[in-house]
Amino acid sequence: MAKLRMIRGGSDQSPEDYREKLKKHRIMNVYRTCIFIVLILVILLIIYARFQSHVYTGYEVIASGDRTASESQKDMRLGRSILSFSHDGAHCIDGSGKTVWDQGYEIQDLRIAICDGTVAIASYNGRDIYILDETEKLGSFKTNLPIRDIAVANTGRVTAVLNSNDAVLINTYSPSGDLLYSGQMHMSGSGYPVDLALSPAGNLLCVSFIYVDAGTVKSTVAFYNLTEVGDNYTDFLVSSYDYTDLVVPEVGFLDDSTAYAVGDERFMIYKGSDQPESIGEHLFSDEVKSVFAGGGYLGLVFRSDDPEAKYRMDVYDSSDSLVGKYNIDFEYTDVLFEDSDLVIYNETRCLIYTYHGKVKFDDSFRNPVRLLVSTDNAYRYVVSTSSSVDTIRLN
Repeated sequence: MAKLRMIRGGSDQSPEDYREKLKKHRIMNVYRTCIFIVLILVILLIIYARFQSHVYTGYEVIASGDRTASESQKDMRLGRSILSFSHDGAHCIDGSGKTVWDQGYEIQDLRIAICDGTVAIASYNGRDIYILDETEKLGSFKTNLPIRDIAVANTGRVTAVLNSNDAVLINTYSPSGDLLYSGQMHMSGSGYPVDLALSPAGNLLCVSFIYVDAGTVKSTVAFYNLTEVGDNYTDFLVSSYDYTDLVVPEVGFLDDSTAYAVGDERFMIYKGSDQPESIGEHLFSDEVKSVFAGGGYLGLVFRSDDPEAKYRMDVYDSSDSLVGKYNIDFEYTDVLFEDSDLVIYNETRCLIYTYHGKVKFDDSFRNPVRLLVSTDNAYRYVVSTSSSVDTIRLN
């Protein structure tokens, strides 16, 4: 049997030299890793810069589905789908033109509230409320008093302003009609509710009230917390803000912790998921023509002082920071806020800005457009017309 022997080789390297070489090797590895990361970041920045600088000059239709829409029907965005409604019913259409659901009713004076992918439909002075989302019908129920206004959360929770003989009730219901919260307001005390909104999760309710005090018009923007937090406050009222000589006809939420209120001479931003606080007030002298909100942004449209543009839209984010001012040189019908772009359009023309103010697209539609809906893919949209639902891709 062969015998094994271990041969020990000699070395002049001391332990200190070995540790020094190991240290240098590790430092070189760190340098190489840093250089590799920097190169990747540079490549990504170059790709992003080229993407941002690219201007689209047209579009192509990559998918199309047939539909028939009458002039009496109107279209609204419902998440990534299309809500088409009239006085005798509503239906939801997906991006391929397929009908997801139909809801029949007979309503002359419609009240429609939408929050992301959920809609509530009711009749002014009626008693029926229908709650639906872009995939199914969530529920319907009757109120015991005539309806004046409604608001809905993305969860299907709905708040209704109901008219009583000597007071106004503001009740919040589950989609099946279970009464969750109720409040009573008297004109001589709280004032009359002008507008209301629920946060997407349905935890906060914002109401704008108007009243006259000693001959002076005053408004109150009130926040109600409809969770266990609100149980610690009288009538769930967690915060309120009073404004003299100001009418506040519109309130809403940018997200679950950011609300806004737009008056006839200023607008306000409020922050807080439990007890909203005012974080900014902005005065303006020009009349607000339109208010748009979505994607965490608030846009106010004014008449423009620029002779080459009809309108100017000031856009703010949920931190109350001015994102930019954008000129609009045509009669728009809708505005769509995306992650990196601002889409302004009417039935014949579409203008897309980056939030940095660069025009990415400015072209005409081939057919009159009723509604434009964003998709999960950048610069790809679903477009509804009277006869089709098309998916288009900018090029």
